[in-house]
Amino acid sequence: MIAIGGAIGTGLFLGAGGNLQKAGPSLALAYAVAGLFAFFVVRALGELVVHRPSSGSFVSYAREFLGEKGAFVTGWMYVLNWSTTGMADITAVALYVHYWSAFSSIPQWVLALVALAVVLTVNLISVRLFGEMEFWFALVKVAAIAVFLVVGVSLLVTGHPVGGAAPGWHMIRDNGGFFPKGITACITILQSVVFAYAAVEMVGITAGETAEPRKVVPKAVNSIMWRIALFYVGSVVLLTLLLPWNAYSADESPFVTVFSKLGIPAAGSLMNLVVLTAAMSSLNSGLYSTGRILRSMSSAGSAPRFTSVMNRHQVPYGGILLTAGVALLGVGLNAWLPGEAFEIVVNIASLGIICTWGMIMICHLVFVRRARQGRVRRPAFRLWLSPFTELATLAFLLFVLVEMGVNGGDVGRWTVLLIVPIAAALTVGWRLSRRRA
Repeated sequence: MIAIGGAIGTGLFLGAGGNLQKAGPSLALAYAVAGLFAFFVVRALGELVVHRPSSGSFVSYAREFLGEKGAFVTGWMYVLNWSTTGMADITAVALYVHYWSAFSSIPQWVLALVALAVVLTVNLISVRLFGEMEFWFALVKVAAIAVFLVVGVSLLVTGHPVGGAAPGWHMIRDNGGFFPKGITACITILQSVVFAYAAVEMVGITAGETAEPRKVVPKAVNSIMWRIALFYVGSVVLLTLLLPWNAYSADESPFVTVFSKLGIPAAGSLMNLVVLTAAMSSLNSGLYSTGRILRSMSSAGSAPRFTSVMNRHQVPYGGILLTAGVALLGVGLNAWLPGEAFEIVVNIASLGIICTWGMIMICHLVFVRRARQGRVRRPAFRLWLSPFTELATLAFLLFVLVEMGVNGGDVGRWTVLLIVPIAAALTVGWRLSRRRA
């Protein structure tokens, strides 16, 4: 529930609006393709978890199969991913709150700061409180999507007008078809679609703190595929059947847009409250996961010592505070560039996601090779068609990275160019950490 709840977050609830503007109904195809590769990543990670459960998750596996340097790169890129995702989440919270006129006069950066402070406090109190809070957050999100799907299908069947027009396939046919802006537009949005699936890998992190990971993980991983198909692809298809694709915008959740046009009092406000919860949940998950990853890295000398410090409730508050400190930069970004803040941090976060997923697949390749050499034994729960599945996934991730630089506009190009200073920082950080160790 925590893994799928983390994935159903800002990328879907807010990002889908802007992506529909850019690619129209073909967004559903982009979600389907990226979702398939996301499932391959989770399946590979699931096999590694069943092989050896660890709260350090893929950083621990990178250390085992790629050495300490591989663990260093994997861990810090994951921290970069969630730190910038945290910036996206607090930006989304601020945008959602501005939906209500009573808060429209409050600066965007102030709302972002309040969101970060609230979730940080919850994470620092106890793991149990985090688990309870995240379970209910996830349940609210899943329930909201389920309600949307039921209401959407009902509107289609009955032909009840949405925004003054009857829904149906004509919404796609009469507004440029499935590819209103061409196939290239569908490919261009792949980077932000990959961002939408960030957090599915959390199934590997949470497994380290469950009582029976070898029993729980296979069930969790197998359920992700149909949920992705239903929640992501199904939701986008319904959105484009209920309203023209150009009726949605990047400044408002598409789900709020639909419910606001139904003419039901407070329906839009209620859905806005749900998507606000979704953004808070995603931020909650990010602080939780990076705290554990940084603690694992610190024990090996690859992160500052204070990130391994635990409080009396067994919460690694040092790592959580470090991630929150980086996410705090998002408050400044919201004050400086409120209109572009979300797009900028989504692009940067995508670099971390691509690297994390890529390292998981490389670790799995090494694991399978060792199994063929008789050095380890593969569990019954496996990724299919290895090594072709891993290689196809790595090729897809590389394609998304190249496409971001070629067709991602100025923000995309600058994001790809950030690889150079990030690589330099990782090199310097590695040498300093070895000197300390």
